[in-house]
Amino acid sequence: MTFRLIKKLDNGVRVGKLSTPHGEIETPFFMPVGTVGSVKGVSPSELENLGAQIVLSNTYHLYLRPGEGLIKKLGGLHKFMNWKKPILTDSGGYQVFSLSQNKSQNEEANSRSIENLVKITLDGVEFKSHLDGSKHFFTPEKVIQIQLDLGVDVLMPLDVCPSGKATKEEVKKAVDLTIGWAKRSKKYFTEKTKNLPLEKRPLLHGIVQGGLYEDLRRYCTEELVRLDFDGYSVGGLAVDFETRDMWKTVKLMGEILPEDKQRYLMGVGTPDDIIHATKLGMDMFDCVLPTRLARHGSVYIKNDNAYELINLLNSKYREDGGVIDKNCTCPTCMGGFSRAYISHLLRSNEILGLRLATLHNLHQYLELMIEIRKTNYTN
Repeated sequence: MTFRLIKKLDNGVRVGKLSTPHGEIETPFFMPVGTVGSVKGVSPSELENLGAQIVLSNTYHLYLRPGEGLIKKLGGLHKFMNWKKPILTDSGGYQVFSLSQNKSQNEEANSRSIENLVKITLDGVEFKSHLDGSKHFFTPEKVIQIQLDLGVDVLMPLDVCPSGKATKEEVKKAVDLTIGWAKRSKKYFTEKTKNLPLEKRPLLHGIVQGGLYEDLRRYCTEELVRLDFDGYSVGGLAVDFETRDMWKTVKLMGEILPEDKQRYLMGVGTPDDIIHATKLGMDMFDCVLPTRLARHGSVYIKNDNAYELINLLNSKYREDGGVIDKNCTCPTCMGGFSRAYISHLLRSNEILGLRLATLHNLHQYLELMIEIRKTNYTN
């Protein structure tokens, strides 16, 4: 068994351990996002020192550049990026549908419709690269093979992530395709990994879609559980549900997903979101927020058990000689770098400013997960 649920706390938090080919991970955990094989501005050794147990990379981006063939030739993604701990890759499905809505770099100024850039069939999805407009075709089997060639620890199958504005009929079609592709993915994955010893076999998740519709979420979950995946991911909620309507669905997922399998809430979220989601039974998280916000000067500070976001580009911090958070033990705060100095660096477009803010935010997220596992968030 790859996932072991050690205990379930009174507040709903599940404390466990997940075994992968590149090591064991304590749950719940947060995955820094390294889309193209690099967490922006941070080296692998720095990530390890911050306490990262696993990072997330993206199948779509690595497939387009530099290509999974080159990465495999050079020893796999772990060796390529010099990261010795586990790696999870998402399927690239979301990027196919979202990035393809933008013009490729070489297209004319007139925008094109999504129908001209993405063609979904029962067999898979045809799309144009956002880099150069070249045509590509993803099948469920091809997406699994790309991830196997990358040599990662946790794989995601090709799925359809509908817009938050999609009708129920459109969401139902997406769910049906997701289930059909999940069956093909599981079959292909099982065949390709059948001769691997258990300790070297990567893990494959099923992705539950269904928007905010309870009946579709239940239907998708039931069909995927029948396929007996190694774990289950909850997709489609961090896309554009800004009204926070997703919590009813997250609660449902915590109630109906198998207790003995890890649950991954994809793309979520703020520190307060993660605290709430762990209490609803979620185990795995990823989000671009800590690094993206840092690049725009925004950093998290902790007040008691709540998190506040401040922007160091605000004028009031130009003469602030204090560190970002006096109670923080990240390299930035422990190094004595002041808010005023980081604000100056950011205003001057100095890379060090982005790095110092990024290190701080990542530390806040990773320390949060330690505190959750220690049961320090009991309200």
